[in-house]
Amino acid sequence: MRMKSFKSTAWILPQPVLIIGTYDKNGKPNAMNAAWGGQWDMHDIMISLGSHQTTDNLAVNPEFTVAFATAETMVASDYVGIVSGRKTPEKMEKAGWTIEKAPNVNAPLFKEFPMTLECRVKEKMDESETGYYLVAEIVNILCDEKYLAEDGKPDVEKMKLIIFDPVHHTYIQLGDTVGKAFADGKQLV
Repeated sequence: MRMKSFKSTAWILPQPVLIIGTYDKNGKPNAMNAAWGGQWDMHDIMISLGSHQTTDNLAVNPEFTVAFATAETMVASDYVGIVSGRKTPEKMEKAGWTIEKAPNVNAPLFKEFPMTLECRVKEKMDESETGYYLVAEIVNILCDEKYLAEDGKPDVEKMKLIIFDPVHHTYIQLGDTVGKAFADGKQLV
């Protein structure tokens, strides 16, 4: 087997397509697309944020939502990632999402997404003019009932979630279940 070397770059795979929802100081909703995030521990998440309208909003209101992008929401999800809320005041109107206030945090909920985390900032790490690492508490998780499995929990396959491929700059839809975690490996015990 021959291995090709590449310089260090942001190629951790897979990368989620996270839609961060915030309100500005006047209650106007905003959304941005973020890929550099993940579970921090059992009840917290971490997201690497550059300087955006979202970070301006979080400075005045430390609550936000995190929705998981899908094949169906891909075009508008990409749009909110390439257009700045600082420069395009009509950004949310162009995205076309149905917006309502989240029930447990002061942040927008975008109804087109199957699952949304309601979050509250716990810590901003390495904060500078270019951004920071955000650690946030997951206050609650909301899931549209049409995306629940027979056991009453969210069904990831039904959601048709997408991931970001940083190597080729594409979105890939997650596929089929291929095994059972904490079980299939027991074959080797």
